[in-house]
Amino acid sequence: MRKTILLLAIFFTYYNAGAQQCRFEKTDGLETATYFEAINWYKNLDKVSSKVLVKEMGMTDAGYPLHLVMVSDDGKFDPLQWHKQNKAVILINNGIHPGEPDGIDASMMLVRDIVKNKIKLPGNVALAFIPVYNIGGCLNRNSYSRANQNGPKEYGFRGNAQNLDLNRDFTKSDSKNAKSFAQIYHFVDPDILIDNHVSDGADYQHTMTILTTQYNKLGAELGGWLKNKFEPQLYKSMADKGWDMVPYVSFETAGPEKGMVMFYDSPRYSSGYTTLFQTIGFMPETHMLKPYKQRVLSTYSFSETMIEKASLNAKELIAERKKARQQVSAQKSFALKWNVDTSKYSYVTFKGYEQAYKPSDATGLSRMYYDRTKPFTKQVRFFDTFKPNDIIEAPKAYIIPQGWWTVIDLLKLNGVQMQRFTKDTIIDVQAYHIDDYKSYPKPYEKHHKNMAVKTSVMNQQVRFLKGDYIIWLNQPANRYLVEMLEPTGDDSFFSWNFFDAVLQQKEGYSDYRWDDLAAEVLKNNPGLKAKLEEKKKTDEKFAANESAQLNFIYINSPYYEPSHNRYPVYRLNY
Repeated sequence: MRKTILLLAIFFTYYNAGAQQCRFEKTDGLETATYFEAINWYKNLDKVSSKVLVKEMGMTDAGYPLHLVMVSDDGKFDPLQWHKQNKAVILINNGIHPGEPDGIDASMMLVRDIVKNKIKLPGNVALAFIPVYNIGGCLNRNSYSRANQNGPKEYGFRGNAQNLDLNRDFTKSDSKNAKSFAQIYHFVDPDILIDNHVSDGADYQHTMTILTTQYNKLGAELGGWLKNKFEPQLYKSMADKGWDMVPYVSFETAGPEKGMVMFYDSPRYSSGYTTLFQTIGFMPETHMLKPYKQRVLSTYSFSETMIEKASLNAKELIAERKKARQQVSAQKSFALKWNVDTSKYSYVTFKGYEQAYKPSDATGLSRMYYDRTKPFTKQVRFFDTFKPNDIIEAPKAYIIPQGWWTVIDLLKLNGVQMQRFTKDTIIDVQAYHIDDYKSYPKPYEKHHKNMAVKTSVMNQQVRFLKGDYIIWLNQPANRYLVEMLEPTGDDSFFSWNFFDAVLQQKEGYSDYRWDDLAAEVLKNNPGLKAKLEEKKKTDEKFAANESAQLNFIYINSPYYEPSHNRYPVYRLNY
């Protein structure tokens, strides 16, 4: 009897702990949870419910591990089993920008309400949450860094413990956070990603806007299913809940007359990264000027809506994603860049405010403002179709020497299947020469990013060593491989400076010493001598420049290092 009473006492103690109000609720929507409050909240829910499991995953730059909260109605927490059970798997990421903490509080309440059965988690849906992704930024609380935002009272900072914007770090992975996210992502293998944010930009009536991953990056069938069937259900359900949603608003002062353009989510962003692996990505962007309580409740409703519609469409969602993975494994050509197709658009119902002008109290000059006494509802063009550009034919395989281990480690982290040469070998390969490029003049996220890259192709025999890697393009990671290993990709490893060492010439010569050798080279190579003479005839400055002529001979001689400006990821085309 005593044992039963004790167990009941423990149960009710834990149940009340799990049912308690969070800081957001206690302050009527004015404050957000601290990092430690959020983690302890989930640990308490883990104690009282068989539906919740909290796991420590990889480390972050802040010195704390990322936590993964897993929620399943049957108390099973193995994602491999989730997929075998044909559950639709949803991963929700919170606090990537801790100054935008809406998702942190909304997810805490959502999981608690699932535990209390206030919300029924369908048997064909499994959830995984990252409670706080940018832990360093969350610990750096203040009340001023989000000047455009209406609450909460205190919040975290955008930069992480390295002052990195983690929503630019998914491919380059400078942070421990990004490496741990990749571990979590491939462990969970979600069908849907939700990455919760708060917007900047124009003022309008909508509380919730939504950035959806670019349809055609997912493939024609999965992208078409998302655009034409799944996404409209989300919009309708949110409207039924009292939250009229629109696509992410891409203008600030220009107004809606020119239309809204779908966000181009390159792989550096969360939704662009997960698209490389055929996961549908969503970035809810609540409107920064709405009261914090309103923003959190709309984020809660969006997650609730996603659960409902994922359950309703689970069979099709899983089938379409499986089909997309099969297609990308056999895909032969990939677009590395995309341009908006301005000839194709749909209409969205946009509820805004008229712009007006008045003298500024700060400067005394005329300033624009949004007049909330003059709301309007308009049909606005929405450009959500992209045309592929810079189309690359995928090779049969890539070969990468083992010395480029920083790249190899990231490939492994992202589940790329690779083989190693068992002996030294010489292979006929296609190699890129970096003909030209520009770099950002100022650092961007710890890099001077390369852009406007121009290449030429060389067919060469290259000697590879035992232990070098060959990567066959017959796997679900094909899109990731092409976008990351082709040097002209927007967010390729080359663009993020991983291979900049090849851009520096390592050996050289003294003019007086090379002059004798150069004469010998010309004597033994009449063809080169003819090219030199022709260039002197057509270029007066060159003809009068001794050093330029000696360098011309050098870079066309066997003395010139073949690795200079040769991109060190090779293509095998047979």
